[in-house]
Amino acid sequence: MPTTALYRDDFYLATCEAVVTVIHDDGGIELDQTCFYATSGGQPGDTGFLERADGSKIALDLTRHGASKEVILHMPAVGEPVPLVGEKLVLHVDWPRRYKLMRMHTACHLLSVVCQYPITGAAVGEDESRVDFDMAETIDKDAVTAEMMRLMRENHPVFLQWITDAELAANPGIVKSKNVRPPLGMGRVSLVCIGENSAVDSQPCGGTHVSETQEVGAIHIAKIEKKGKENRRFRIRFGAAEPA
Repeated sequence: MPTTALYRDDFYLATCEAVVTVIHDDGGIELDQTCFYATSGGQPGDTGFLERADGSKIALDLTRHGASKEVILHMPAVGEPVPLVGEKLVLHVDWPRRYKLMRMHTACHLLSVVCQYPITGAAVGEDESRVDFDMAETIDKDAVTAEMMRLMRENHPVFLQWITDAELAANPGIVKSKNVRPPLGMGRVSLVCIGENSAVDSQPCGGTHVSETQEVGAIHIAKIEKKGKENRRFRIRFGAAEPA
């Protein structure tokens, strides 16, 4: 049975109960439901721990997908005990880490609003993220930072809207990524929308995000790197930019 991914409907859910359904040969723990985000779309999977009935903990190093997107594997740290199939556990996400990733992922979306070029790659990190654009133009990083900070301070709502696979296929222009397409075949695709009535942005994304842009906090473009004739890599970091 596929794992119910509770995080898809509530990004702020940091704990839940679940039952072990499968233990894989590599130690991966499959559950009937989870609040742990699995690595996908440039965002790392959650870490944290599983709490057993006796209060003992099973520390997790990573959450990732298995043979399909419907399979979510919770990977224990080396030397951790193995639960039993049918055992009930309480899941605890490392919330400070997840929240930083949520803020960073939303910051990447703000950057894509400011720089409206096709995205060729992205990686979300706790302290630094990168977004690569198919562009040859020279652009001022301080000007980009100022625009991102404006969007942050305007405190636009961030929310999900679900569309069908067919609706996405009929509107391919909403996909900003040049190289990676949203996963189809599950019947529906989530759009991350920013602004009232999606006035600021709307794009397919399965990652986790904050509920309003002000939660992103202070961010800046630390550098813009040339990665080819028509490729620029933007590095986003938390905090204000250091004086030149």
